[in-house]
Amino acid sequence: MESFSLLTIITIAFLGSFGHCVGMCGGIVVAYTSTKVNNSWSKQKQSISHLLYSFGRVTSYTILGAIFGALGSLSTFSKETNGYFLIFVGILMFLVGISISGQFKFLTLIEHSLSKQSWYKTSFKKLLSDSSLKSFYLLGVLNGLLPCGFVYVFIIMALGTASIFWGAMVMFIFGISTIPALFSLGFFIGLFKQNTYRALFIKIASILVILFSFSTMYKGYLFLS
Repeated sequence: MESFSLLTIITIAFLGSFGHCVGMCGGIVVAYTSTKVNNSWSKQKQSISHLLYSFGRVTSYTILGAIFGALGSLSTFSKETNGYFLIFVGILMFLVGISISGQFKFLTLIEHSLSKQSWYKTSFKKLLSDSSLKSFYLLGVLNGLLPCGFVYVFIIMALGTASIFWGAMVMFIFGISTIPALFSLGFFIGLFKQNTYRALFIKIASILVILFSFSTMYKGYLFLS
């Protein structure tokens, strides 16, 4: 994968996490912080618990990336197939990009709320009442499985790599890049609540996604030309 692509992934994930992830997952962070984290714990233990939660999310994202990268590899039979596949991936990414900006409701058409499933609710409640460090990691793994429009951007990127390794790497980098926003949520909650800043980050991220979609479609065109 090109270094430009890796830099794009990091930039989109980092900016988008402050605008989108805080809004979508901030409630879960606040919930487990107030329920599971004991104020009597040392700062070091509290930090470890938050990191374990984040690493749990990254684990789920990485596994999903490997799965979709493997699915993408099934389409690499010929140069022509690669071209059409990349154009298809680019179109999907473009739709997700304009959906993130709020101009199009594409994401609502493909999302399905896993959190409404009985097994998910039971698992979430059980982990929320457990104060062991292991439970923070498992809660992160569970949260990483939740349908999220922003995650779809990177799943599509993973699909476009047509590689198990690079698909996993795309989602791993995405997950790592979102840690600063959620980890520091408690320190900057006042800033995150200001819709002006969040809207700005979302717009920048959506523009980058759209630009990346054009780049992907152009690569597909080159395969066909």
